Amino acid sequence: MNKLLFHNIPLGATGERIPQAKIASARTSREMVKPGDSDAAYFRRLEEGGILLNLPQLAAVRHYQGPLLTLAGAGSGKTSVLICRAGYLMSVRGISPSQLLLLTFSNKAAAEMRERIALLPGVSESDAARLQTRTFHSFCLYFLRRQGVQQEIFNETRRQHILLKQIMRELGLPKDAYPPETLLALLSSCKMNLSEPDALPETSTAEKEMKAVLLLYEQWKTDNFKIDFDDVLLLAYRMLREKPALLQELQMRFLYVMVDEFQDTNALQYELVQMIAHPQHNLMVVGDDDQTIYSFNGARSEFILEFEKLYPNAKVITLDINYRSGPAIVGLGNGIIRHNSRRRSKTLQAAKDSGSQPRYLRPQTADEEAGQIVDHIMSEVGNGAREYSDFALLYRASSSNRALLELLLLRDIPYVDYGEGQLLYEHWLISPVLDHLRLSVNRRNFAAMENILPTLYLNREKGMNHIRGLEAIQPKQGPLIHLLSLPGMEDFKAVKLRERLELIRGLLQLTPVQAIRQIRTVFYDYFIEANERHQATLHREMLKEMLDELEASAERFDSVPVFLEFIDNIAERNEQSRQPGLKEQGNRIALMTIHKSKGLEFPVVFLIGASEGILPHSSALEGDRLKDRRTATTPSSGSSTVIVGNAAGHAALEEERRLAYVAVTRAREELFISSPAKHRGKKAEVSRFMLSAFRSAVSASPATAPAAISRTPAASFQSSRAAAGGRTHTVPVWNCTGSGCPGWTRMKAGGLEDHLSSKPCPLCSSPMEKSSRVVPL
Repeated sequence: MNKLLFHNIPLGATGERIPQAKIASARTSREMVKPGDSDAAYFRRLEEGGILLNLPQLAAVRHYQGPLLTLAGAGSGKTSVLICRAGYLMSVRGISPSQLLLLTFSNKAAAEMRERIALLPGVSESDAARLQTRTFHSFCLYFLRRQGVQQEIFNETRRQHILLKQIMRELGLPKDAYPPETLLALLSSCKMNLSEPDALPETSTAEKEMKAVLLLYEQWKTDNFKIDFDDVLLLAYRMLREKPALLQELQMRFLYVMVDEFQDTNALQYELVQMIAHPQHNLMVVGDDDQTIYSFNGARSEFILEFEKLYPNAKVITLDINYRSGPAIVGLGNGIIRHNSRRRSKTLQAAKDSGSQPRYLRPQTADEEAGQIVDHIMSEVGNGAREYSDFALLYRASSSNRALLELLLLRDIPYVDYGEGQLLYEHWLISPVLDHLRLSVNRRNFAAMENILPTLYLNREKGMNHIRGLEAIQPKQGPLIHLLSLPGMEDFKAVKLRERLELIRGLLQLTPVQAIRQIRTVFYDYFIEANERHQATLHREMLKEMLDELEASAERFDSVPVFLEFIDNIAERNEQSRQPGLKEQGNRIALMTIHKSKGLEFPVVFLIGASEGILPHSSALEGDRLKDRRTATTPSSGSSTVIVGNAAGHAALEEERRLAYVAVTRAREELFISSPAKHRGKKAEVSRFMLSAFRSAVSASPATAPAAISRTPAASFQSSRAAAGGRTHTVPVWNCTGSGCPGWTRMKAGGLEDHLSSKPCPLCSSPMEKSSRVVPL
């Protein structure tokens, strides 16, 4: 791939220099733990095993009694701290392994900690076996089984989905009225917030229907002697509340409790932790409020932000040295996240003193973005510099991977999709639109007929039985016409059916994108927005986004048959490449949402869709725009002040920024950030999160920014002119980096210079760098 397509700063950034993290001190326990220290022998043995702790890590490992909040920045070695502290308590403090409880969120993390603790100096096999290192669910299930709870765990997702669809049919609802995953998420949220399904709201028809489905689901589990993983936590919590003797037994046994990934805990999990750690409060929690990205699952950053309210004597230690990435990647992460207001103040340092700069792309569209990325990967793999497994492609929402997924399938490039593996064209929202196109090509496509019946407000089964019955007597070129004689067909529905048939007949004369827009304009957008069930299960902006992405895909084709042929080809290739349950990446490119990437790291990360409306997502921007604004008058001056309410919009935007932070901090060696110029058919600016990282932290306003970056007498003159009332504006420029050289030139937009990272100064030949400058209009 042409390297000149990459930029060293995002287009539109106004800062003077690329964010760089400070290089951390190289001092470790070797220098800080003195030979005469009582615990020196333990740390010497750790060092012999290759574990060298830095100053804050050392402080966390040595912490003995009382609550401890350990703020663990990205790549700061939190797992090493947890296991070394467990070893320290056993080897140095003489705590019995059976008195330690380590809780985490995944079986993989729990297994890794068990294995690493077993290798620590002074820890025997029997010690490691007696240590409880478990997930929350595993620990609570272990507890319940010891109390005689025998219900079978009902946790197979496929069976849960089948059951929910069956219940919906029994209630007379369409089998796809509500996505099963949405219903399960609603039920889980209810339980994890210490509520009961009976308490679910019923303020709308959709809420009443979903509640009815979930209550029957719960009743089925009871009747069939089953519980799910959420029930495991809830039953354990109730049992401990109702039987104080059992709780006291746990409290006396587990004198030291440690919790990993604390930012992911929900209300129920936090209650369980507090109960078990009482009254000793020897509780160590390790987490990063900057990586709280699972609020939809009940995770709350308040648990970290307000830890001292619950534990006033808590010690707080910040692990602020990143061992994963170079100073430029760490610096970019710092520059992004520092703009959040609700966070613990911390600035990460880099342990590495070298590493590549993040590079930025500004393709026009998602399809151009996919082409550039895939070309680069193929070039790197082709020349032996990289393997497919070195690459991870991260995105905000699953709909953003459409272009990439298609290109990888068409080129037979190995990849693993850590999402559902579903194509855009297979989504329940998209398939009725495509089936209208299919009917325009073949009006006897019975599968397509069945799928569009709900958009005519007709029952699928009843409608298709009627069509097939009449077809057996008198076949029609367009069998949908039989519905005009459907018993009970109201006049207005008959009118709509005739209009729909006319619409379908005319679609074939249009281009695919024109056809889709007509379907949307005439009825489909209204059908989706007016359907309360759709609104209850997916945010309105996300519904529009997926339909807009379908239009973006269709724009590439001139005829409906060619577009449908392409979709069928992609669907067939996807089916062949789909490997259900695949968990290991192997030598494949990893595709995943940012949410899925948390806790992982990769040699090379591509963050795609770093544009306004994608990241931050349009749903968060909409919430931010819809903040409650009211005007108040200041008595002293009589001037009006805008007071912004509704913290929800601000909170959503801050979570989006945390997503951007998590994404960039997954990269070990190389980071590429792509910001398409078009999204949903409209111009999209580069993500504010990337641009803000380049702004000076001390800039109070745009008016003061030029003074902070002015380097020449000319710049001073411009600032003076601005102060005197002269009209100015900011332009992109090349600034000379040579010592004492005043050289600068305007950057020529749209030319070859867009792709240059530097160029020689015409005065002194020193390298010139991209910057900005305030000049008179």
